[in-house]
Amino acid sequence: QVQLVESGGGLVQAGGSLRLSCVVTGITFSRYAMGWFRQAPGKEREFVAGITWSGDSTLYADSVKGRFTVSRDNAKNTVYLQMNSLKPEDTAVYYCAADRIEYRATMVMDFVGSWGQGTQVTVSS
Repeated sequence: QVQLVESGGGLVQAGGSLRLSCVVTGITFSRYAMGWFRQAPGKEREFVAGITWSGDSTLYADSVKGRFTVSRDNAKNTVYLQMNSLKPEDTAVYYCAADRIEYRATMVMDFVGSWGQGTQVTVSS
């Protein structure tokens, strides 16, 4: 079955950076779009960023545009989220997500077929 394992979360001061990683097994990684969501306490899970199977198309939530970058390494079955200029409002559990279909051409927010277990990111002011 599909397994997504996130790492790289932690505690960082406002203005700092973190890089999240998500290693995927159980699917042919290079065929699937991947992305990141987050859920803050008391709030609904929200889309953060996504990247198509080829890496040609990406999509970002307005709240993270210009600060976060999603990328992938198909040789390592890994998707990354580079987070710069972090703000306290970025504090959340971050979840990796895999697409439910293969070879999606254009990234969309509603794509998820599988979830990771999440990794905590805490940004202190």
